[in-house]
Amino acid sequence: MFPPGLPGIGLIFLRASVAIALLLEAFAYRHGLSGWSQSIALVISMALFAGFLTPVAAVISIVFHALIFSTLGSGGAGVLSLTAFDSLALALLGPGAYSFDSYRFGRRMVVLPPP
Repeated sequence: MFPPGLPGIGLIFLRASVAIALLLEAFAYRHGLSGWSQSIALVISMALFAGFLTPVAAVISIVFHALIFSTLGSGGAGVLSLTAFDSLALALLGPGAYSFDSYRFGRRMVVLPPP
């Protein structure tokens, strides 16, 4: 769940891709979104950048993209499907070794007392 090395760096890029897509979509439709919606998009993007609760943030990102698409008629179904697939891949893969989640929930050495 927390792969180091090149796969971990790849997950950083995937997290950044999803976060930037969410920020760009929220910025592009800022006139049609309320202030709290823009704040939620910013918080979700920051969580994705940091790797904090990544699977949950990725699923919320999918929902947010779908809400923008359904209410404001985003650029097209192709853009929605690409961002949804990226977010779904991130939700299934996890955050990677270089994230807040790995420091909080990562591998630990368990020392058992002698019997």
